[in-house]
Amino acid sequence: MILHALEHAFLDTIRMVPFLLAAFLALEALEHYSNNYMNRILGKVGKAGPVVGALFGCVPQCGFSVAAANLYSGGVITLVTLLAVFLSTSDEAVLILLGNPGSGGVIAQLLIGKVLIGILFGYLTDLILRKKKEEKHIEDLCRSCGCSGHGGILKPALRHTLRLTVYILVFTLVLNLLLEWIGTDTLTAALGRDTWFQPLLTALLGLIPNCASSILITELYLAGGLSFASAMAGLCAGAGVGLAVLFKTNHPVKENVAILALLYVISAAVGVILEIFL
Repeated sequence: MILHALEHAFLDTIRMVPFLLAAFLALEALEHYSNNYMNRILGKVGKAGPVVGALFGCVPQCGFSVAAANLYSGGVITLVTLLAVFLSTSDEAVLILLGNPGSGGVIAQLLIGKVLIGILFGYLTDLILRKKKEEKHIEDLCRSCGCSGHGGILKPALRHTLRLTVYILVFTLVLNLLLEWIGTDTLTAALGRDTWFQPLLTALLGLIPNCASSILITELYLAGGLSFASAMAGLCAGAGVGLAVLFKTNHPVKENVAILALLYVISAAVGVILEIFL
């Protein structure tokens, strides 16, 4: 069981490395440019943040949610952009559905639905909060690791990537061991079937920061154990390892807890609404 969990943890983690490195290279590069110039660029992109975030987030795998968590921690993207990425992230779901003949319609509904949900709730959150995230400078990410002040961007980016990769590997291994120990049958029974609160429970399952949750949700849906509404709730909440990265790199912790709660509330509400109308 330990070897199986370690194998999956390693494979899941290694796929994140290119996205981690790209995100940290972007953060380090931005530090070397004029703040005024970058503010003008980001100001123009900012209003379209939920649209851009939702479109990138729907790409299979959770690499973009990992990158978004890093960029948000560095103050490069806004909360609404981060939320749009998290809501539209499909992780392994699309890849699993592609392996099942006749799932084309479901894939289209899933992707279009998650993109629309990401855009809608991204702008809705912006409208409700009307509160800018506290200013963070990119160099804040370097204060605790001793890499600030060094010339070049590759060495600090590699150092950040290595540290975060180790963190993700350990975190993923622990979660895989827990899921192996609990068992999918136990989880299936706990989620219930044909009940009104199933989307609420599935959204909680989706919050597990690991691709195992999206795999389990998709497999349960294909087996008939979950409704489409419940699967959508779980997959909207499932931002993959991005949530773990957010808690690792972003401070204060209470802000991350608030983002987690907001992600759950939106995902659960989407599931319940779909359950009622579908």
